[in-house]
Amino acid sequence: MASFFSVNLSYQGKTIPLENLTTATTGAEFHGLVYDALQLSPTDSTLKVLLKGKRIEPDSTTAVFAKVPSNKPPKILVMASAKTSVEELNAKKQDPTIRGFDTPKTASASSTSYWGPHGIQPDKNYKFGRLQECPFHEFGHRPTDTTPHAFAARQLLQRLSTDPGVIAILQERQLVVGTLGEMDPIDDRLMQKKQQQHSGACLLGYNTNRGLRIDIKLRTDDLTGFRPYFQLVSTLIHELSHNWVGEHNTLFWANYGQMRLEYFMAHKRQQHALWNGQNSAMLAELPSALMQSQDKAILAFVQQELVQEMAQHHLHPNMIEAPLRQRYDELQATMPAGQRLGGSGTATAAGDKRNMALEAAERRAREQQRQKEENEKKGR
Repeated sequence: MASFFSVNLSYQGKTIPLENLTTATTGAEFHGLVYDALQLSPTDSTLKVLLKGKRIEPDSTTAVFAKVPSNKPPKILVMASAKTSVEELNAKKQDPTIRGFDTPKTASASSTSYWGPHGIQPDKNYKFGRLQECPFHEFGHRPTDTTPHAFAARQLLQRLSTDPGVIAILQERQLVVGTLGEMDPIDDRLMQKKQQQHSGACLLGYNTNRGLRIDIKLRTDDLTGFRPYFQLVSTLIHELSHNWVGEHNTLFWANYGQMRLEYFMAHKRQQHALWNGQNSAMLAELPSALMQSQDKAILAFVQQELVQEMAQHHLHPNMIEAPLRQRYDELQATMPAGQRLGGSGTATAAGDKRNMALEAAERRAREQQRQKEENEKKGR
């Protein structure tokens, strides 16, 4: 004669007894009894039943219990999901930031995909250690349907971290940043606290422990989109400058201004390398007229930027004109000959004429040598 025993179902915080079980009860039979005990329908709900952390399968023909429990009734954890919710979840696209076990790791191949194969490769030593977007559940309030997903925020952080101009700054200044993260677009209490403690904080970003972590406010205040990329890069360079100087003094602004020059000139250097018909300056959304100019427009542009930014701290870029001009001249000297600025196209045209004259002289010399060799042969 079979021995009957009972178990306790733990469901939604309640304990429900389930009786008349035997050691012959199969997984399929057990699921049927659970449905009845919870007054649920198999057509509307899906159950997940766990015994000591092990799942009891709904179609199993194996007995659930090897022997009659000798002590108190075993506790069975039960979770129920509406089938419509499960189907909707299965129909959703896979999170592109999650790599499956059978998917090869291709981080190095995808890290510069936005900038194309001609982009500057990140340095193995001077780089951002990790990226961290702001998940929806950490927002100061619930996001709306028009709020870009966290996946898009991570892609934007990836774009910033692999920007050729940013990489050039990291390499030139030998900078290492532990984490490049997204600032919570609503809950800015941490940022406000840092503003009170350190004058080096910025409204659109902050630098923790001189590069241990940099956070950038990616999203607009209404959460409907991201801030302009040009502005985000400016904020990132601003925070990178705080790796060297905490205060917004003339030393900080000189350093920041030089880094801005390095950013623009890095893109200027790659203006002939196209990726899908665009160069890196176009992908970085830089003013086309600025990149095509053959005079000192980049230096003037950075100085004009600094007028407004330094005014908030009662300073003026005239105070740092010498170090900015010196850095510009250094960068200009390292530019390829065809890309050196300073003549509104005249220098380039003159260079072309000199090259043509040199080629003509070389052709005349080769012709004269050929004629001489032929005359010597005839003389013999």
